[in-house]
Amino acid sequence: MSERLLFQGLKVIDCASFIAAPAAATILADFGAEVIKIEPPGEGDPYRQLVGMPGLPESPHNYCWILDNRSKKGLTLDLKNAAAQAVLRRLVAGADVFITNSPPKVRERLNIAHADLAPLNPRLIYAALTGFGEEGPDADKPGFDSTSWWARSGLMDVVRPNADSPPARSVPGLGDHPTAMALYAAIVTALYRRQLTGKGGMATTSLLANGLWANGCYVQAVLSGAQVPRRPPRERAVNAVTNIYRARDDRWFLLAIVREERYWEAFARCLGRPDLLVDPRFATMPARHANASALVAILDEVFAAKDSAEWCVILQANGITFGAIERIEDVRQDPQAVAAGALVPHGDDRAGAGLTVNSPVFLDGEAKRPPALAPGPGEHTEEVLLAAGYDRAEIERLRQAGAFG
Repeated sequence: MSERLLFQGLKVIDCASFIAAPAAATILADFGAEVIKIEPPGEGDPYRQLVGMPGLPESPHNYCWILDNRSKKGLTLDLKNAAAQAVLRRLVAGADVFITNSPPKVRERLNIAHADLAPLNPRLIYAALTGFGEEGPDADKPGFDSTSWWARSGLMDVVRPNADSPPARSVPGLGDHPTAMALYAAIVTALYRRQLTGKGGMATTSLLANGLWANGCYVQAVLSGAQVPRRPPRERAVNAVTNIYRARDDRWFLLAIVREERYWEAFARCLGRPDLLVDPRFATMPARHANASALVAILDEVFAAKDSAEWCVILQANGITFGAIERIEDVRQDPQAVAAGALVPHGDDRAGAGLTVNSPVFLDGEAKRPPALAPGPGEHTEEVLLAAGYDRAEIERLRQAGAFG
């Protein structure tokens, strides 16, 4: 294992808010980058207040902030203030990556557009995230993952349980965290180009582009002239062996027998229903699909006779592909998530959690830093400015000039 973290020495300015763009900076921090989190004065990044919204889990800990801003240094700057602008420019001159999720017109108003910052540092990677892209009629339209990634991409429509159900709502960060991975990939790709050319540049992605990519199979179907069918109720599924079922203990699981011809016989026998193999309604794959509703009714009765843990053992022993539909509370006891490094110990007891969600990128021989507590608003302002070459008298003058609000 390397003693030096992969991105140690990489300087990143996180001048973004909410989830997707800051989460990309978090992944860089996990691999050792120094990330300076810039927030406006007062309450800071509005994301700090998300956990207080109605309907979100109640906790004495700001779990969203703990997750998406760990291991960063907090700096408060009022970017409407000329003194703060001067501070930002000094930081940018020595940075490797600048991250923003402000819409193009807001960047121009705050003098943080690529055209403003690129001349200060020809090696700077300017990473920009938008709701809908850098150009077009909606380029300056604000967007969250629920609106840009989930709703606009068609995902919200196509995942509804059946045609008569209302569109399904997303959960916080559902599209933001995958989009953060795309922004991280764009940044790392730009860093590789810089290694080849010595020059920085602009790396971008959007929630809309990522939503369309996530829904790519159906989007491409429509682009290719196909009609996407609405999902029927599970009782009238078009394929009984790629459906959800409930066990005796009221736990659900998903059957995913994609290679149906290969596994149908083993499946029927492990259920204790060899009669299904000679029933003309189910003897062939076309017949099973034509009589899927009848097969669903039979499987409902079969699966209701045993608890989910028993079925998991039986199905796994017979090579049947399935997935237990875990309740969110079950994640805490998932030994596989810990063994695979998807959940890791948090390095600070003040987080109120023994574990935290790891970023899903792993390289052999490369360690990540233990997660550290996310910063308070402006917590490291003096430390960051001293490291940038300011002395304490200059910092006090900046304070008097309103740079920090």
